[in-house]
This record gives sequence, structure tokens and C-alpha cells, in this order.
Amino acid sequence: MAILVVGSVAYDTVETPREKRERQLGGSASFFAVAARGKVPVRCVGVVGEDFREEDLQLLRDHGADTSGIVREPGASFHWSGRYHADMIERDTLATELGVFADFQPGIPAAWRGSEYLFLANIHPDLQLHVLEQMTGPRLIALDTMNLWIETTPEALRRVLARVDILLVNDGEARQLTGKRSLAHAARDIAAMGPRRVIIKKGEHGALYFGADSVLAVPALILDDVVDPTGAGDSFAGGFMAAVAAAGAGRDDGDAVFRAAMLEGTVTASFCPEGFSVEGLLHASDDTYRKRLDALRAMMIP
Repeated sequence: MAILVVGSVAYDTVETPREKRERQLGGSASFFAVAARGKVPVRCVGVVGEDFREEDLQLLRDHGADTSGIVREPGASFHWSGRYHADMIERDTLATELGVFADFQPGIPAAWRGSEYLFLANIHPDLQLHVLEQMTGPRLIALDTMNLWIETTPEALRRVLARVDILLVNDGEARQLTGKRSLAHAARDIAAMGPRRVIIKKGEHGALYFGADSVLAVPALILDDVVDPTGAGDSFAGGFMAAVAAAGAGRDDGDAVFRAAMLEGTVTASFCPEGFSVEGLLHASDDTYRKRLDALRAMMIP
């Protein structure tokens, strides 16, 4: 089983109340690939510029990612810059420099078009549709989106939602997409658009799973220290999808595998804020991972 992820491979400049890091590895596909923890092969499709460091691509390869779908184009890599507030939740975007990502047209290698699992990270809905048209029947398709696409490209987003199995959004995006204040009502409306399963992320308050026949609320793990929250949502997606793929689950399976994967995604995401870039994910040992998984289960079922 392999997961194909299509998204950004980028550089982030992040400023927190304690420190500033310039041009560190970022991007949705990067966090997703490292967060999968080598449980299943991850095939990355993206674009980088001439300035992208080879050692950063090697880091992804060293942690289970196939980067042969990442093309290098003349120009600068996608670069995002942001500053976090004292609460380490709110942040201000200081700059978004698309570089070569502005003309990104994801081409899926012929050998990857039969990938069993597909994760469409947060890119323009038209590009997500372009990817879907190249695939040959994945077992499961999950999608991430954002407020920008909900506001500016609603019709394109509706077209892609009609063709996916799982949608991952935060609570604000779920309400924006549906106009419903109640998250239960929002999830029901989203399911009517196409995705049978809806995951609503609530940051430090955990995540909600609305499945084919059940609902699950998963609390967030309490962290001693938050260094850099950037990429936590993509890390959740990587942990979640890796668990689903490792179990061989498909769109017609019951909720049990997906409910268990919610815990895996939550534990994976908990490591991300403990370091800048992917450092927190890289420092997570198997033993620490198991202990956090046990702790999360104990929080839910004492």
C-alpha cells in the first residue's frame, strides 16, 4: 500500500515570542511525509525552485518519502513567512511568495497513477481535480482545503468534494463552507456534498470525526511546551492516513479503522509543535509515541 500526496514543498520563515527561524523546511507535503513515520511508502508530488536545498529533499527520502515526483523548476521556491502571537495559537502572515508554485501543474508519474491512497493537500481545487483526472481508482481519497478556496472558488471546490471520501477542515472552515454554526449540522451538510467522512480539527481542543455510522471526539494531548505549531494539521493528516493505509482500509469499510486512525493522527500531530519545522516529528521515538497513544486512550477511556 502506498499514499500519494500532492501539495507544497516549501520554505517557512517563522517568528515566535522566543525565536525566529529563516527559510526552514515547510509545506504540506513535507510535514505529511515525515508524519507518516515510514509506516507505508509516501509518494510526493510537488515543485521546488533552484534555491531548494538538496539536503532537505534527502531528509524526506531518509524518512520514507519517494521524492521523484517533486520537480525542480527555474525560479524561487514557495516561501511563507509568519509571526505567532504570545498564545502560540493566533498568527499573522507576513509574506506569501509563491515562486514556482504559482505555475504548479501537478503531473502524476505513470507508475503512481494506481496509488491506493491519495491525499490532496491544500492547493487550488482546480489542481486537485486535475490530479483526480490522472488517477486510476484509488481505494480512498482524502482532501484538505482552506478558507481562501471556500470564499473564492466555491464551485470548483464543490466539484472536487463530490469525488472524495474524506474531508479534513478546521471548525471555522466547516462553518464557512456550510453556513451552519453547529459542527454536527455542518458535518452533515458536508457529507451531503460527497465525503462520507468528515474530520473537523479544533487545534488545542482536539478533533471531531463524523463517520459513516458513528461520531468520535478526540481530545488533544496536553504539551509541556509549544515551540512552533506550523504544520500540525498536515502532521495530523500524515499520521491519520498512514494508519488507514497500513490497515488496508477502503471507502466502504466501517468506522473502526478510521476511529483508531484519529488517535494515531492526534498523537502524531502532538510532536510537531515541540520543535521548529519537522524537528519535533523527527525527535519522536517509537517508545514515546506508544506512551502518548496509551495516554490518549486513557484520557478517553479511564
